[in-house]
Amino acid sequence: MPDLIRGLGASPANPGAAPPRLPFSRVTQEVLAFFRTLLPGRTITDPDLLKSSNVDWLKTVEGNSEVLLRPKTTEEVSQILRHCSERNLAVCPQGGNTGLVGGSVPVFDEIILSTSLMNQVITFDNISGILTCQAGCVLENLSNYLEERDFIMPLDLGAKGSCHIGGNVSTNAGGLRLLRYGSLRGTVLGLEVVLADGRILKCLATLRKDNTGYDLKQLFIGSEGTLGVITAVSILCPRKPKAVNVAFLGCSSFQQLLETFQYCRGMLGEILSAFEFLDASCMSLLEKHLKLTNPITESPFYIVIETAGSNATHDEEKLHQFLEEVMTSSLVTDGTVATEATKIKALWSLRERVTEALTHEGYTYKYDISLPVEKIYDLVQDMRGHLGDMAKNVVGYGHVGDGNLHLNITSPSKDPALLAAIEPYVYEWTSEWKGSISAEHGLGLKKRNYIYYSKPSEAVALMGSIKAMLDPKGILNPYKTLPDNIH
Repeated sequence: MPDLIRGLGASPANPGAAPPRLPFSRVTQEVLAFFRTLLPGRTITDPDLLKSSNVDWLKTVEGNSEVLLRPKTTEEVSQILRHCSERNLAVCPQGGNTGLVGGSVPVFDEIILSTSLMNQVITFDNISGILTCQAGCVLENLSNYLEERDFIMPLDLGAKGSCHIGGNVSTNAGGLRLLRYGSLRGTVLGLEVVLADGRILKCLATLRKDNTGYDLKQLFIGSEGTLGVITAVSILCPRKPKAVNVAFLGCSSFQQLLETFQYCRGMLGEILSAFEFLDASCMSLLEKHLKLTNPITESPFYIVIETAGSNATHDEEKLHQFLEEVMTSSLVTDGTVATEATKIKALWSLRERVTEALTHEGYTYKYDISLPVEKIYDLVQDMRGHLGDMAKNVVGYGHVGDGNLHLNITSPSKDPALLAAIEPYVYEWTSEWKGSISAEHGLGLKKRNYIYYSKPSEAVALMGSIKAMLDPKGILNPYKTLPDNIH
């Protein structure tokens, strides 16, 4: 297991390290007795059972919580938070624990509040396509539920088999369908949230239009559990497309990839649902560690294009015309198309499983950047030149359609000298091109002190004021999202 981030104190040399523990109370036998009465059989204190909830998915951040709570209802969450607020006990809300920035695990001994048993669909309206469900529903389970009813979820992630919809909303997860269906800020229609003092905010609207006052749900979308605990979500779901095609293409240069994207948007228009890319280094890792097969001729860059529409003949014709155009003009060197579900899944796995392949390379430094689309790969190339032999791999993949690059740098083990060479260089580079240092993963523990590279100090100060108003004792997911100088 790689070295883990623990509460040793952030320093100018490593702003991603944990800060000193804040003066929260500690769990007592009296507190445990209250929780055991409230949640009989669902108050977990066995260290072996707690282990997986104390460590993040990447195994780079570890806390030492001594209690895990598994409520089933919003009322139970309310009573938990009211009790914690009265006793100044810190809480770490946790969904599927698939986050990549250390936002979903304790830093010290915070009480873990798991939504895993809050997994019920509340209602689904098959006319409007609006789904209302508890926050602990696993994304893939919701997708399967909807597909049986001829609908789909508006988001799709590599972690869909584990991640919870509440966590998706809390981090404003982007994923593979954002190009077509937009972000959760648009598709989430309402939320039920429990505030730090136990008050329940029932804004579980199922209306697409509602201009009565401030749109409070937007405060909680992307706030990573620092302002309130999401307990239920209502979300607008699109109809299941009748025809899905996936093309996997090779390009000789990133410039040709960008030109292919321009053709793609122009020629595929309303049926285009995804345009993803990965570089040759990613493909090598997929072949080496996961034994996946490259279905086309080896190329410097690969593209995954998905179309989703209502008329198979029409869609296939449009896709054929597009492919003929880009192949004839030599923008694309080779390609393959899938229309059958098994082959579609196989092609998508070449993009979705890159993160998994990287975990076999040792320690991974992960960066989730949005930039002007023409600059995306320049950062990868500049980083390779900047780091030289210090890094084992510098790879790039991500969502071209959204200007979102996933830059990943690996080394055999955690390397402070390598980290110092990467950060703040990567953030300075991103800031220079007016990009975002977190396109979709959030800031969590690891990135909190870098927020100023993307947001002006006035905006960060206002965020601090909102946090102080909604969570005056700072008990909700402390040490995350906001920088250490904001309390």
